Amino acid sequence: MKTPSVIIIGAGIGGLATALRLAHAGYEVTVLEAHSGPGGKMRTVPSAAGPIDAGPTVLTMKHVFEDLFADVGETLGDHITLQPLDTLARHYWDDGQTLDLMADIDASAEEIKQAFGIRAREEFLTFSDRARRLFSAFDAPMMQHPSPQPIALAKCVLRQPKLVADMAPHRSLHTLLCSSFSDPKLVQLFGRYATYVGGSPFQSPALLSLIWHAEAAGVWSVKGGMHQIAQTIAALAETKGATFHYDTPALRISQQGGRAAGVETPTGRICADAVIFNGDPRALQTGLLGDAITSAVPEVSVAPRSLSAHVHTFAATPKGISLAHHTVFFARKERAEFEALSAGRTPDDATLYLCSQDHPETGTGRFEIIRNAPPDLSQSPKEIAECHAQTFQRLKAFGLTFDHAPPVNALTTPQDFATLFPGSLGSLYGRSPHGMMAAFKRPTAHTQIEGLYLCGGGAHPGAGVPMATLSGRHAADAIMTDLTLTSRSRQTAMHGGMSTA
Repeated sequence: MKTPSVIIIGAGIGGLATALRLAHAGYEVTVLEAHSGPGGKMRTVPSAAGPIDAGPTVLTMKHVFEDLFADVGETLGDHITLQPLDTLARHYWDDGQTLDLMADIDASAEEIKQAFGIRAREEFLTFSDRARRLFSAFDAPMMQHPSPQPIALAKCVLRQPKLVADMAPHRSLHTLLCSSFSDPKLVQLFGRYATYVGGSPFQSPALLSLIWHAEAAGVWSVKGGMHQIAQTIAALAETKGATFHYDTPALRISQQGGRAAGVETPTGRICADAVIFNGDPRALQTGLLGDAITSAVPEVSVAPRSLSAHVHTFAATPKGISLAHHTVFFARKERAEFEALSAGRTPDDATLYLCSQDHPETGTGRFEIIRNAPPDLSQSPKEIAECHAQTFQRLKAFGLTFDHAPPVNALTTPQDFATLFPGSLGSLYGRSPHGMMAAFKRPTAHTQIEGLYLCGGGAHPGAGVPMATLSGRHAADAIMTDLTLTSRSRQTAMHGGMSTA
């Protein structure tokens, strides 16, 4: 029997997870990547201190990666070194208030008590219990399920009626937080989790409060940086037979008999039994991979768009306040920040997230700063320079300076992201998470074109490194099931419809 062949367009974490699973299963796997190496949004930029993570930096849900490696006969710890963080994140407000959230929930509760009082401590524990219940209830039928349906979720809720109150249907995350916490600083802190999937707490559903549990269950740093995960999975996939072609963009997905049958590249056409697209699904919907492919996903699956970001990456020596691996500097007015973002404007005063990749007490360290931005492709050089200056002026107001300011070209803008990731319009998280039904509108692994599949942060179950990794499992499972059925159908047809048994 002929070995099934699969082409994966894109070597982001979703495509890498798919490649590893399929190669382990014996498929002939070819990965086409337009950039010079694996990782996709999990990218790095060079510096005098070494490569700097310039994409996602928060690693949660370790079990997703343990499962991936176990499923291909490997052990995660034999390939990647993960260090659990005692301090999940350090938070600063401009009035001098600080708060550390800890890996130990009781330690976090005590930190909150010291900062905001005993009432805030009890509110936090109640909120954390709620997030845990939501995560536990919706993990299997939503995130782990290849194609979640509202009816199935409704049945899940009917079996646990108390979940209705936990979900707070038809309420925004911000509204839920206002009823959960008496101190507005904690409302602002936990509202920030909506931005993990590219949304505003004022427009995202209250159900997103479950994101807190994913972080409360553990955050890890990666030896060598987050990009090490991508490099390791790519290398492991190669040992199992996958072939990677870097600096090789996909120009068009070709079809035969209405089925995806190959990919055209600058050097020629590669044929395959199935094609997986690990990019922004909007690229398919808008015809960037061929006009005949636009029906693969409906427009409702790719619009409206999620947030983008301004991302600084640089090496320098920090001075002033103490930094954790993850440190957050909050905007003065939460609502004003998100009103500007919703209107498509870059806020003058925005919350800043800083990742200290090296935790230097003294000497040079590598840093990434992320500031939420709209997917706005019209910023002028002057506006970009102003955004750059505002970021470091704001950090200075908090007491943080660096021995030298990075140049403006250390900033990656929404325009840059639009170029790096075709079809995205600069949006980093695919479709917006706003609205109660947004999660059901994301495209799943199966598209409307036979033989064409999706994986990555723009597909179900959504944005974030663990979610995109899960999408790889969904895509691999779908292909293995469909190609097995197709092979059996062909065998039956060859034998005149008679059983081969």
